[in-house]
Amino acid sequence: MTKSLIRGRHIIAKVRDRHRVEQHDDAAILQKDGVIRAIGSYAELAAAHPDAAVIGNGRQVVLPGFVNGHHHVGLTPVQLGSPDMPLELWFVTRLVCRRVDLYLDTLYSAFEMLASGVTTVQHLHGWLPGKVGDVEAGAQEILRAYQDIGMRVSYSFAVRDQNRLVYTDDGAFVQSLPPELQGPMRAHFARFQLDTEDFFSLFETLHGRHHNAERTKIQLAPANLHWCSDRALERLAEASERFDVPLHMHLLETAYQKAYAHQRGGCSAVDYIDRFGLLGPRMTLGHGVWLSERDIERVAASGTHICHNCSSNFRLRSGVGALNVWERHGVNVAIGMDEAGINDDRDMLQEMRLVLNAHRTPGMGDEVPTKAQVLRMATSGGAATTPYGSQIGTLEVGKAADLCLIDFDKLAYPYLDSAVPVVDAVLHRAKSDGVDLVMCAGEIVYADGRFTKVDRAAALEALRADLDKALADDEVQRRKLADALLPHVVAFYDRYVDPAEYEPFYRQSSRV
Repeated sequence: MTKSLIRGRHIIAKVRDRHRVEQHDDAAILQKDGVIRAIGSYAELAAAHPDAAVIGNGRQVVLPGFVNGHHHVGLTPVQLGSPDMPLELWFVTRLVCRRVDLYLDTLYSAFEMLASGVTTVQHLHGWLPGKVGDVEAGAQEILRAYQDIGMRVSYSFAVRDQNRLVYTDDGAFVQSLPPELQGPMRAHFARFQLDTEDFFSLFETLHGRHHNAERTKIQLAPANLHWCSDRALERLAEASERFDVPLHMHLLETAYQKAYAHQRGGCSAVDYIDRFGLLGPRMTLGHGVWLSERDIERVAASGTHICHNCSSNFRLRSGVGALNVWERHGVNVAIGMDEAGINDDRDMLQEMRLVLNAHRTPGMGDEVPTKAQVLRMATSGGAATTPYGSQIGTLEVGKAADLCLIDFDKLAYPYLDSAVPVVDAVLHRAKSDGVDLVMCAGEIVYADGRFTKVDRAAALEALRADLDKALADDEVQRRKLADALLPHVVAFYDRYVDPAEYEPFYRQSSRV
């Protein structure tokens, strides 16, 4: 039986409300076999459990492990040659991205997440060419990486069975292209060979193999409304209920997606997916930038969650999610770093600070984000969107010992007034170089700048060596195709939304 005492100058166990946290000073957490058994005075717990190993030097802030509620890849699109662009054009530039070793690629971003205190990640796997066996093999490599490094993961392979490049039928889009581009475009689409039922076969295989593991769960991800046929939406609702697993769905990330929903169903995207029973506590909407007030009321009333991807929304010019309105309506909100944060990395401390400051609307009211609220989003708010639910996200007796220790002296140096609340100091001043230790399920997975289970230097060198080679012929062809397609995709969207309608959309989303 493994037993340890995690000692802290301060333990922030959980968020009580928008302004208050539960804090224990000069305290400790007793964990046995990965489960928290007691929280209290360090002196009393140390006296009662003299055989327990002591973790922490008494000068650190202990926090629940953070949850990255929306994640896709390791090496960022920018690293792979795809610059930030408006989302619909960015889909085209993503064609230039190289094939990467999925195991090493996953480790790359996992190193960044763990080093900033993230213990759980919602990994939404987006694209992988081939048949079911090929995709399953790729999924296994991603899961192996998380298992090796020691993080919790909720994995899903996103369901896409239509409209794979622009918001119209694949065949119709190909026919709209010049003859010299039609063949290459068909060949690109042909690389992806899963049909609607294949996605669910893959889910059932992975769920049966992994879902009962302590640190691995499998869930469902309808990629977006435009990517899912009605049949896919029906099957997703059925599978979520049958297996009692959450769903995570990109929705209303851009104004063009808002227009698509009205063209498809004569209603909002929220109304449309509600026809299939997809709203509710098992559903998380990723982004939600273009939700109307009525949509938000519907989301709140149904218990649906939202994952706020602040950096991504800025980088891809999607707009500003109405976080203050979501909060006012009582929506549970998570934080996701998507492909990468504002610094092109996966630093949750930085992302929390961005969320805290991006929604500070003018005025003197209390509607702007608070430090406690943002911490809640990154912990219990994110936990609620995963299959781990209430098992993680707070430090309480009976819950998992997932936590991180941040050096208080680095927060306070060279000076910090004693009146500054600890949670304020963390949200305003904590950097990843101050993260001393990260524990997942009672196991130390990161300490003193080193990962305890995987050799970071060796993994990154292997990744560098794997990519330090000439582009394959098909990779070169995809780069040429992306360059040639871009003006045609621009022309498609120029016709798709009347510019006169775009500004009202944007104003509607600006209630940050």
